[in-house]
Amino acid sequence: MSAIIRDDAKAVIDAALLAAQPDIAVKKALAEMPSYTGKLVLVAIGKAAWQMAKAAYDELLGKIDDGIVITKHGHSKGEIGRLKIREAGHPVPDEHSYSATAEAIDLVKNLCKEDMVLFLISGGGSALFEKPLIDEAELQSITKTLLASGAGITEINTIRKRFSAVKGGKFAKICSPAHVFSVVLSDIIGDPLDMIASGPSYPDSVTADDALYIAQKYNLSLSDRAKALIKEETPKVLYNVSAKITGSVKQLCLAAQRVLEEKGYETVIVSDSIDCEAKEAGKMFVSLAKKYVGCDKNVALIGGGETVVHVTGNGLGGRNQEVALSAAKEMDGMKNVLFFSLGSDGTDGPTDAAGGIVDGLTAKNIGKIDEYLENNDSYRALQKADALIFTGPTGTNVNDLMCMLIKNN
Repeated sequence: MSAIIRDDAKAVIDAALLAAQPDIAVKKALAEMPSYTGKLVLVAIGKAAWQMAKAAYDELLGKIDDGIVITKHGHSKGEIGRLKIREAGHPVPDEHSYSATAEAIDLVKNLCKEDMVLFLISGGGSALFEKPLIDEAELQSITKTLLASGAGITEINTIRKRFSAVKGGKFAKICSPAHVFSVVLSDIIGDPLDMIASGPSYPDSVTADDALYIAQKYNLSLSDRAKALIKEETPKVLYNVSAKITGSVKQLCLAAQRVLEEKGYETVIVSDSIDCEAKEAGKMFVSLAKKYVGCDKNVALIGGGETVVHVTGNGLGGRNQEVALSAAKEMDGMKNVLFFSLGSDGTDGPTDAAGGIVDGLTAKNIGKIDEYLENNDSYRALQKADALIFTGPTGTNVNDLMCMLIKNN
């Protein structure tokens, strides 16, 4: 891999992650917060919760009366004034998720109509913000089954809502009669407010029949209690809520495009709503790249979205690492090309890597690449070839960025 093309990739990654930081977007959204005459309580949930809460706390200059921040283990960056900072489990909820959510409920359950709840929501909130209506072990088992099955995020969240006391608009009902103003950093294609973090403060658009279909599709083993809950409808109308979307994966793609055009690449945004198997996404990018290899210009193919992994092996990895490993197999022997895929939050699956970066030599350096792919062991494969991307927690979470660079001159 030439130093120049690797430097170009690093510049793209740095610029895209910077553009996706929620600070400015949160401050702009606060200008649209409805008026109130009572208390202001802040609740922030998700992988970007700390960054969003810090931006809001600084902007509001002491107006927040109380609040809590619930983020993933390792994603807190220290104290924020009087706010409680809690870290919890992701992608599967843990005891910290439940205890932190109980604290949040205590903060809002006795508010009056003059009060305001500033609810800062980012991806990862589904696991981090939870009060189960079924046995905790069963909830964790259902979550793990869906994650391993290749279910899409909207399917997973449809099920999660049924077994939760705070998802699917139920948290807004707990806050009532106080108004809930949600500022939302989207990590789901199409920005559906009822699906991001499983929609704790937004009317639910999916029905009990939808949930039952998904449970049958993935052959979920459910207790009698869970079977009863899955048939119950979630709130379809809420009168005490308003919301503002602050960012999405489109920002990542546009930031990557700007940097690459400055560096002389002709750019193509393939899609900002990629939604398919991770292995298929890797194959697609290489297939598209082949028609540009050897032409008279440098070309960059850019994509954003969220792939899924159907886990059949027992390896270690994440969806971005699997996209990259699949691309590495298809790129074997190609020259002057580079591909990367990374999660904007800085963590990919249950690993410390954000994603993978590969070229035409990566497959050779790994060896037996098919075995790694079959075992869903993308982390160890890419580690062997020094092809993992490490960013640490980034403070944002707006889906994944994929990019293929073709350097012809």
